[in-house]
Amino acid sequence: MNVTTQYEYLQIERVAPEVVIVRFNRPERMNALMHPMVREIHHVLETLTADDTCRVVILTGAGRGFCAGMDIKASVERSSGAKHGPVQKMQWQEMFGGMVKRIRAMPQIVIAAVNGPAAGAGLGLALAADLRIASTSAKFLVASVRIGLTAGECGISYHLPRLIGTALAFEVMLTGRPIDANEAARCGLVSRLVQDDQVIPAALELANAVLANSPFSIRQSKQMIWSNLEAPSLDAALELENRAQILATMTDDFTEASRAFTEKRAPKFTGS
Repeated sequence: MNVTTQYEYLQIERVAPEVVIVRFNRPERMNALMHPMVREIHHVLETLTADDTCRVVILTGAGRGFCAGMDIKASVERSSGAKHGPVQKMQWQEMFGGMVKRIRAMPQIVIAAVNGPAAGAGLGLALAADLRIASTSAKFLVASVRIGLTAGECGISYHLPRLIGTALAFEVMLTGRPIDANEAARCGLVSRLVQDDQVIPAALELANAVLANSPFSIRQSKQMIWSNLEAPSLDAALELENRAQILATMTDDFTEASRAFTEKRAPKFTGS
């Protein structure tokens, strides 16, 4: 199965009934973001969120880059001769940051297959994913701090310290220096490092490993992991774990998995 839908700035490829690849598709500009492209991303993520058949979403970029963040050239041209007040600018910023909120809220597992530079908002999109793999040509840049803006956009100041630790995050965010692929693997920013031509195959392999598990358990696990990163206490974390675990024991998939274990065969999950 391979069905491709072409938008103006995105390419959507359903490579399996439960797996969709969302490809940022402005390779001539390293997939930098403009207003209409951000709106397309919102639309596609909203559509996928409502798609009960989709369980894994892979984010990647066309060409040599993942996403170069805001298209500064397009932004300057758009602003030329036009006056945009704080209300309009804040609305745009909230729409920009809202992409990250949509990714985090999706019931699907989101894999960022970072195939080149991920800068600014592009870095924010990669950090919001549940899993990240990178090609050897990938690099991660805060970017905005180097052009007179703050280091915080699209959730970077929230996600990056949690992923790589505060000491390294402070250095990266205050200097704007890039994290190359090798360092990203060493510091735990990505879980896998592969050759450039293997980033999508590796993402699909990871997707299949996720899909081998019960849909209910994966969805609940995603919610639990993110929630417990903010748990105020061990007791609160245990309460959430206990609730999810008991609910899981009441599913048909748990019964099937238990039978499969005793019968020494692979379980056949139905999502019920």
